[in-house]
Amino acid sequence: MQEKILILDFGSQYTQLIARRIRELNVYCEIYPFNHYPAPDENVKGVILSGSPYSVRDAMAPYPDLQQVKGRIPLLGVCYGAQHLTHNFGGEVLPSNTREYGRARLVEIDNEDPLFTGVTPGTQVWMSHGDTIARIPDGYRITGSTGDVKVAAFRIDGEKTWGIQFHPEVYHTTEGARMLGNFITNICGCRGDWTPESFVEMTVRALREQLGDDRVVLGLSGGVDSSVAALLLDRAIGDRLTSIFVDNGLLRKNEYEAVLEAYRKMGLNVRGVDASAEFVDELRGVSDPEKKRKIIGRVFIEVFDREAHKVQNVKWLAQGTIYPDVIESVSVNGPSATIKSHHNVGGLPDKMHLRVVEPLRLLFKDEVRRVGRALEMPGEILHRHPFPGPGLAIRILGEVTPDKLSTLRDADEIFINGLKSNGLYDKVWQAAVILLPVQSVGVMGDERTYENTVVLRAVTSTDGMTADWSHLPHEFLADVSNQIINRVKGVNRVVYDISSKPPSTIEWE
Repeated sequence: MQEKILILDFGSQYTQLIARRIRELNVYCEIYPFNHYPAPDENVKGVILSGSPYSVRDAMAPYPDLQQVKGRIPLLGVCYGAQHLTHNFGGEVLPSNTREYGRARLVEIDNEDPLFTGVTPGTQVWMSHGDTIARIPDGYRITGSTGDVKVAAFRIDGEKTWGIQFHPEVYHTTEGARMLGNFITNICGCRGDWTPESFVEMTVRALREQLGDDRVVLGLSGGVDSSVAALLLDRAIGDRLTSIFVDNGLLRKNEYEAVLEAYRKMGLNVRGVDASAEFVDELRGVSDPEKKRKIIGRVFIEVFDREAHKVQNVKWLAQGTIYPDVIESVSVNGPSATIKSHHNVGGLPDKMHLRVVEPLRLLFKDEVRRVGRALEMPGEILHRHPFPGPGLAIRILGEVTPDKLSTLRDADEIFINGLKSNGLYDKVWQAAVILLPVQSVGVMGDERTYENTVVLRAVTSTDGMTADWSHLPHEFLADVSNQIINRVKGVNRVVYDISSKPPSTIEWE
């Protein structure tokens, strides 16, 4: 069975980052709310308590039941987790009198402690808390201090329990990966054998057992998530998987034909459905972005349901759900506030009365790509930028019309091809052209023009949760702007978006 680490979430903004760091060590881990986690079995090698926006002194402070964990299996409390292990077990946590946010240095380290094996005295760590541990309980031993924080790290004598008041998972803790590695390897004894190849083997075996001889349908989008899910299912059940790729009329130029051909070369049992007229007709006269998204979602469900019913004896609907979606749905504070309707279309399982299978629900986005590489997925699919389900409809601000779609496709093709030909495509997480409902005065030849404005948008990111605008070369931007204005009818102005997420979203709608 697969060894794993449990992370109990107290609502910290860094909880997912802890999981990512552990998985980078080839060790599988799962995140659970502090008050709803499974009883550890022989596969659970250790438990980590996350940070939290709460104070342990708050009346409503999160209080986990650790009876099955503390003193039985290795336990590491991070920030709030460390303060909980102090405050609720006989020690004292008080408001800090000194600044305990930002960079600090571990000026004193017990290098004989297995958590700090190989860690350099004076190493930089990242603090982020308003309280501090004023007094540790009996049986606790200080193992690390900064200039201002006496109890920066401790362990409990006689049991494998540690606490640290800094965050080892963030980039600013320069030897944080070593500390986490020490906990995972030296203390928990994990083998570190959770690799993309082992995930493929484990998942294919589990899918065969779960699905038996049943038939499955999957909606392909052309993106990495659904494509990797399709390859895993294809390896498990072959032609009993039917993939459906719907052209909603909102794809990039020539994308439907190119992606469909790529899927067929991959050997997938795929059906292409041209429903572009249905989508574009339903969007006529609609400008509100949420209404556009809901229309696209509704029509997709109708089209997919209609096509799926042409496949006989289907029992399962496959979806490309990934781990951040799963975590958010069961987070300690409940689902995050809706910023905009999610790109993934919901409602299909209820309408179609099918059971759901989600081969990727354990993976982060970057892990999905690594699994795709292990499955030898072609580069034109594996390295594609993320593309929203509503497609170009949310890159046309205002009403979507055939003429606007044509204009946007032509401008988008110039930008994307330019990124590829200049070796910039793989340095960008996502790139797009936005067509604004704005016209401005220009001059072409000796004539005055009054035409459309487009925005170039390119961002760098790891998982899309946060993003920075890409610092593309000015010469490249100038060349793309010149090509769009000269070659795309109806456009006389090009601007570049230099907003990051947050506060701006990657898409404009």
